Amino acid sequence: MARQGLSRALVTASWLAEAVRAGRVGAGLRVLDASWYPPKERNARQEFKERHVPGASFFDIEECRDKSSPYDFMLPSESQFADYVGGLGVSNDTHVVVYDGDEVGTFYAPRAWWMFRAFGHKEVSVLNGGFKNWVKEGYPVTAEVTQPTPAVFKARLNRALVKTFEEMVQNVSSLKFQVVDSRPEGRFRGTELDQGLESGHIPGAVNIPFHSFLSETGHEKSIEEIQEIFREKKVDLSKPLTATCRKGVTACQIALAAFLCGKRDVAVYDGSWSEWFHRAPPHYKVSEAKRSKA
Repeated sequence: MARQGLSRALVTASWLAEAVRAGRVGAGLRVLDASWYPPKERNARQEFKERHVPGASFFDIEECRDKSSPYDFMLPSESQFADYVGGLGVSNDTHVVVYDGDEVGTFYAPRAWWMFRAFGHKEVSVLNGGFKNWVKEGYPVTAEVTQPTPAVFKARLNRALVKTFEEMVQNVSSLKFQVVDSRPEGRFRGTELDQGLESGHIPGAVNIPFHSFLSETGHEKSIEEIQEIFREKKVDLSKPLTATCRKGVTACQIALAAFLCGKRDVAVYDGSWSEWFHRAPPHYKVSEAKRSKA
């Protein structure tokens, strides 16, 4: 299947179902449920315990992060990531398939996909359509929790795939790379609150809401459709590109979409708007909101 050719960035439900049926889930193939939901809405870990893809383990994004940071879901250290995923039975030779159970089809899985890539792991894929479509298409689920044999994972952070606040500030004047913001238009423009924060965007950023890349069923759109979306927004995939969002999660959808088009080097601004709002000077926060700045 051509769209699984780019280091298998996507795998289909039928491909994964066959791997499960054939007993291939193990040291060479690990399946990770990377679901996360606002605590008052759904409980990702509890839902995993109730049903998940057979052989899957739970990738807890609340645990696999820099807990010392004031910002949500920032990347952990190399050793922290290595220890965490090693505990899930992932070695450097393991093919990892990530999914989540969000109703849009895919929400947090691309973040996990990008984290593995940021720490040097190439054989990582997203389940196209997510758990929602896995269930809809009638593939098996289980409540049985697998205890994987721990493995040794050696992590090396690829700095080219991560942008810091300082690099983003410098780029406002240098324009060394394009910036694409994956949040909804209202939050990008500053006309609606962004999860309690005043909203707006980084100067020069282009807005492509992450759901633009998903079909009505929750699957990734075709490569041709994705390329057209970037063209319409005048984003040149032959030039450097950094993705941003609210907290570095849906920005990874931009990285995945570009990867499917052959661009493997999209960076993610890990702190995203959460950090930018708190640290950037006022004139570096573009907003249409008519609010007085005391």
